[in-house]
Amino acid sequence: MDAKKCPDLHERAKRIHEPGRVCRELLYLRSKRAKREVPAFTFQALQKGTVVKPPTKIDIFKRQPVKETVFKIYFMRGDIPVALSGRSNKQDPTKDRPLRWHCTPEDLDYCYYLPIFLDGLADIDSDTRMLAVNAAVDLIMRQPHKVLPVLPKLILPLKRAFQTRDKGIIISALQVLQLMVRLGPCVGQALVPFYRQLLAVCNLYKNVNVNLGEGIDPDRSKRIGDVIEDTLKLLEFCGGPNAFINIKYMVPTYESSVFPRCQALDENGKH
Repeated sequence: MDAKKCPDLHERAKRIHEPGRVCRELLYLRSKRAKREVPAFTFQALQKGTVVKPPTKIDIFKRQPVKETVFKIYFMRGDIPVALSGRSNKQDPTKDRPLRWHCTPEDLDYCYYLPIFLDGLADIDSDTRMLAVNAAVDLIMRQPHKVLPVLPKLILPLKRAFQTRDKGIIISALQVLQLMVRLGPCVGQALVPFYRQLLAVCNLYKNVNVNLGEGIDPDRSKRIGDVIEDTLKLLEFCGGPNAFINIKYMVPTYESSVFPRCQALDENGKH
């Protein structure tokens, strides 16, 4: 081997040692050397001069991509017997529904059409979503007793609307849910087994609200935190004695608003 590359021990012993300042500078430059990022839980993470890649950040409030809804497909090919006929009343959208039915709504098969209308709640197009919301509200208000038999088919469309993480879509779906519970007989109690599919988004957006201080805003229908609070109170009031414990399981920060009503009565009819 070359003698210059491998000097003997005597030559190395006679070499003048570099000062400490130079050594410190070399160590500092070595510490500033860029490290190679490697994936976590691999053998590369045990190597020197490497750093593990941090986990990617997830925005839990980011709107999720929505595929084309079944309602939009049926509407584009003309299988929906309803169309918009004007603008809705901004004061009360449920009072004046701008719909033009091509048949008698009471004669429709709720088991077939109501899940399709609720599927349109998750549509990206605002006009299509407004048509679906108004049609679903109209059907529920005309024949509320037909909601209970078709309730298991309505859970998946409502869950799909909640998973969009869009505040406008979530508010519309919650308002339709409130209408079903308020008008449909026994719908509130039948919804208790489905709380785990529906109330996850309520726990996420329950505290997303505006602090008005001493001000009062009578329009609660545009604030998602107030709409969720009203929905949970209605579900507890109409859900029976097992509603509160199931709501508390999904939304731990929820406090009962009808607790005195749920207390057991004695033989004399007193609490």
